[in-house]
Amino acid sequence: MPRNPERQQAREAVAAYHQAKLAELIAHVAEAVDGFRRGEVDAFDVDQVVFQYSRAAKELWKFCNIANVEITARQLAEVASTDWWDLGAPRRR
Repeated sequence: MPRNPERQQAREAVAAYHQAKLAELIAHVAEAVDGFRRGEVDAFDVDQVVFQYSRAAKELWKFCNIANVEITARQLAEVASTDWWDLGAPRRR
């Protein structure tokens, strides 16, 4: 049975968005690890970045995977400016 072309396009758009945003989040971790290797930050600083990455990646995953893929694809233009890194920031008490 052939797939619905609109649904397939939506899947591809969401997957491309997810991959691009994950790459941006991973860049934060890479920068922290590089700083650690240069002796500019300590292990606790890197741990904080990894923690924030984990939270941000989970929020991104939820956005890309929980809703109907066609709805998510339509929302991409609206959320293009979403700062997933900031969404992963620890809550201040």
